Amino acid sequence: MKVRIKYTKSGHLKFIGHLDVMRYFQKAVKRAGLDIAYSQGFSPHQLMSFAAPLALGVTSEGEYFDAEFNSLISSDEFVRRFNEQMVEGITVKDVVLLPERAKNSMSIVAASDYIITVLAKDEAGNLLDEADNVCGADVMSEKRDRLLEASEHLLEKDVIEVLRKTKKNEKIEDIRKGIFKLHPQGDRIYMLLAAGSEYNLKPELVVEALCKEIGCEYKKFDYQIHRIETYMKNEDGELVSLLESGTKIE
Repeated sequence: MKVRIKYTKSGHLKFIGHLDVMRYFQKAVKRAGLDIAYSQGFSPHQLMSFAAPLALGVTSEGEYFDAEFNSLISSDEFVRRFNEQMVEGITVKDVVLLPERAKNSMSIVAASDYIITVLAKDEAGNLLDEADNVCGADVMSEKRDRLLEASEHLLEKDVIEVLRKTKKNEKIEDIRKGIFKLHPQGDRIYMLLAAGSEYNLKPELVVEALCKEIGCEYKKFDYQIHRIETYMKNEDGELVSLLESGTKIE
């Protein structure tokens, strides 16, 4: 019986890589006393698969993984048992039962949305409070305002080119097709981007495009990226939460 688990990742755990998060949940399942299923063969492993791995340094409230269990308990009991074993920074939010022939979460991911915060820093890279009357905070505040303004108009362009780097090479790529929504949200930037196997667009590339638009250098650690939710497409082609595939376990 397959279930889908939604969890958050925040605080200092944003610096823990995807493989370590996988190992963490493998141990947490054992400590929680859950009846997880194992593969057959000489080296059995827990039947567990994760959707849309989160980049290092990014926080999220919409992470998912699927797991198979030999026996079930209620969704509320799943959540309670998991969270009794969680460390600060990871919280299980919900658990749903998937239909027998449901595709795994990794294969159905279609989009993710993010909130981007421009961090105020001094010349040494230390975080500043904008309430302080210091030059660094003023400079970052001005940069943030220009980026917010650029986010209102970037999607008016037919082509948005950035330098995309992979392990093997780097090339100029038009990322316009991967940006579904982009606009200011208060003093932060909201973006809804393509994700998954068909086309996967990292939010860092969109921020880089915004920096290019206002003529400033992109510096990765000047921004905090937070994933809000991970989406799939339903039968009508609409973007919905990955939880929509399943039902609550009573």
